[in-house]
Amino acid sequence: MVESQVTSSERPYMQPAFLICAGILAVSGIGLSALEAGLGVYLKKEPLPLRRPLDQMDQSALAPFRIVSRLRIENPDVIKSLGTSEYVQWVLEDTQADEAYPARSVMAFITYYGLPDRVPHVPEECYLGGGFECLATDQVMLMPDGPEGSRKWVARYLVFGSNQAGPLAGGGHVPVLYLFRVNDGYAAGREEVRVALNRNLLGRHSYFSKVELVFNRNTGTPPDKAQAIRTGQRLLGVLLPVLERDHWPQEQTSR
Repeated sequence: MVESQVTSSERPYMQPAFLICAGILAVSGIGLSALEAGLGVYLKKEPLPLRRPLDQMDQSALAPFRIVSRLRIENPDVIKSLGTSEYVQWVLEDTQADEAYPARSVMAFITYYGLPDRVPHVPEECYLGGGFECLATDQVMLMPDGPEGSRKWVARYLVFGSNQAGPLAGGGHVPVLYLFRVNDGYAAGREEVRVALNRNLLGRHSYFSKVELVFNRNTGTPPDKAQAIRTGQRLLGVLLPVLERDHWPQEQTSR
């Protein structure tokens, strides 16, 4: 029997370049493990569930706003793109506003990500992908009245326009107000969320949640900027404290 001869070129895993790369990867893996063990740094976060599902929110705590409709996303592809099943879409009415007030009705779209391994969705991309164009954008300071009046939140205000017919085409203009809850603070945009998540090296967990308010879902006169912001900060003044108290995690950055 003739014994076959196998050269090193036929064994790529025996090539010097391959062995060097394998060695670097092994050392890197050991280094990262040592970094996590020695310094208490968590490069890979663990899932963090909500304390209470969003759809179990205490509706009475949202007064003077009341939920008049609960919307569900039926398309599984849209849910997959959204990246989470932890969401609510509620249409609310301000019971203290006049029936004809343009900002009386508002849709709240809240999403939660207990394992933030994806890029945060922002309305700028979602609406532009749906055929809208951005007509205005601004960063605004929200200062709610009442018990939460001492708090302030920075949010992003946008106005989208569309010539298409549909439930979001109301009057051609759709004002949107949104912000993020990220770990123990708030952010007004995607980059701020990224910075906050990257800063949390010592926490075993990280999360972010987007709170988006959409006005003028039905045809009619769209609210102007002042009206949208006034209603938005009143709603967030009751909504955000409920989310903090009953739903979003606490001590999420502890080891």
